[in-house]
Amino acid sequence: MTLNIKIIAPDRTVWDAEAQEIILPSSTGQLGILTGHAPLLTALDIGVMRVRVDKEWMPIVLLGGFAEIENNQLTILVNGAEEASQIDLVEAEKNLDTATQLLNDASSSKEKIEATQNIRKARARVQAATAAIA
Repeated sequence: MTLNIKIIAPDRTVWDAEAQEIILPSSTGQLGILTGHAPLLTALDIGVMRVRVDKEWMPIVLLGGFAEIENNQLTILVNGAEEASQIDLVEAEKNLDTATQLLNDASSSKEKIEATQNIRKARARVQAATAAIA
């Protein structure tokens, strides 16, 4: 048995396929989804979603949103998403360094919040890209 997964971003459908298992970055921690999961609606955090298709795990960066599971149909509405295969690890690491420097240089609360969000996004990209090549 499989789960039907659809990841929808504002500008496109990122993923529309079947998988055996999913691990989501929910706002309360990692959330594993298998077939037959009870109906659930959860908020998603910035982080890496892992999808198991056959015996292979695929990382996908999610930039916050919501997920609903019902009758083996997982619908994920996100602010943005990136497949790990689309991420350049060197560029992602460079962006993480830049975001870290911006946080160190931030003086206002607004700058600190924006820099922290950028660090979280950059860390997720580095994590996904690293997992994809491992």
